[in-house]
Amino acid sequence: MNITRLQKLAIVVLMVIFGGIVLHAPLSVGLEVLFPDFSLLIKSWKEILMVGLVPLVAISITKRKMWHEFMHDWLARIIVAYVLLHFVLVGVFYQGAAATAAGLAIDLRYILFFSLVYVTLKMAPMYRHRMLVLGVIGAFIVVGFATLQFFLPADILTHIGYSQTTITPYLTVDRNPEFIRVNSTLRGPNPVGAYAGMALGLLAAALAYQKLRLRDKRVLAGTIVLGVCSLVALWLSYSRSAWIGALIAMGCVTAVTVFRKVSRSAWIATAVVVFALVGGLVAAQDNTFVSNVILHENPQGGSALTSNEAHAQSLFDGLTNLVQRPLGAGIGSAGSASLLGGNPTIVESQFFMIAHETGWLGLALFLALLSLIMVRLWRGRRDWLHLGVFASGAGLAFIGLLLPVWADDTVSIIWWGLAAIALARGSYARKQTK
Repeated sequence: MNITRLQKLAIVVLMVIFGGIVLHAPLSVGLEVLFPDFSLLIKSWKEILMVGLVPLVAISITKRKMWHEFMHDWLARIIVAYVLLHFVLVGVFYQGAAATAAGLAIDLRYILFFSLVYVTLKMAPMYRHRMLVLGVIGAFIVVGFATLQFFLPADILTHIGYSQTTITPYLTVDRNPEFIRVNSTLRGPNPVGAYAGMALGLLAAALAYQKLRLRDKRVLAGTIVLGVCSLVALWLSYSRSAWIGALIAMGCVTAVTVFRKVSRSAWIATAVVVFALVGGLVAAQDNTFVSNVILHENPQGGSALTSNEAHAQSLFDGLTNLVQRPLGAGIGSAGSASLLGGNPTIVESQFFMIAHETGWLGLALFLALLSLIMVRLWRGRRDWLHLGVFASGAGLAFIGLLLPVWADDTVSIIWWGLAAIALARGSYARKQTK
């Protein structure tokens, strides 16, 4: 297949974003300290590159006469409707320049990245492998540094500019210094946990389909290191939602690949073990580890509300807003973007945050888009990447019920980018077969 210079340039830029996003937080913080007058420009490097790619990709589609094919794809139709709704709501509920710009970036950057990768790889599918290699390298960086942080001073990141005014160098479980939550190269421990769970789901799928040449000692060593470091990073995040999300991802892979091979007695034994673990946690609720890490109830935490109470209150507020505001409150009215406006509102749920900004229609469009992607991934589950992205997506969707998981740029761009890689490849393969 003939690849034009424009398509090669688009691939290079997409690879820069996909590979560089895992280092976005430390690099942006370090550069902001050195060049404070350009902080907004530094933070927005990936969004600037994506927007710059739009006309290049549009020209490539025009030259290949593929507009008809793309616009008859329901993925494209839903994405266009979702983006247009955002710009309509900007005019209806204007939140100010800064909050609106931040809200558009947070809401649409991973949708735009998905679209660019999907379209570009359908035109140039031979670059799929290179992007996957970048994803693997990024995983080693994130979970590897998270593991390394266990042996380093908790405030090690302050040396490159981390602080209360940029990114907090580390967090604790309900202000208990005995339980340090690592940041790795991301913006906080919850994204680290979500990322590690995603890595475990993909690794499990690759192993289940025997896509790794484990007879090669280097591949075997790399697989072990990646798996162990992902488990360590997941654990040190102390993110309960990420733990459950990882279990969901691993469970999906297990159910698809070995469900029929497991005997009824094995399932019964597994259920007994699960009930025993739950019973043990209930019985040990006064234990220091259980009360702090599992239950997040530290009586010496010093907070007016416990972590559980704060999450519950935020979810209740999000549900109330969903019912009371069918049209939403406008782009930039929730999440970190709202901190730049006049009414800061933090919503501890990805789906409630979308509803807060875009109303019932926006939430319906997003759920339709996510559901369509998951359905297509499920249909291709005989491919390890389809299954791995589907499984990790199920885990991330659960996390999204409790946290704004895709508001984090690294987690969102990596998962939606992988989804685009998988679906573009599947689409291309079906076309070749026909």
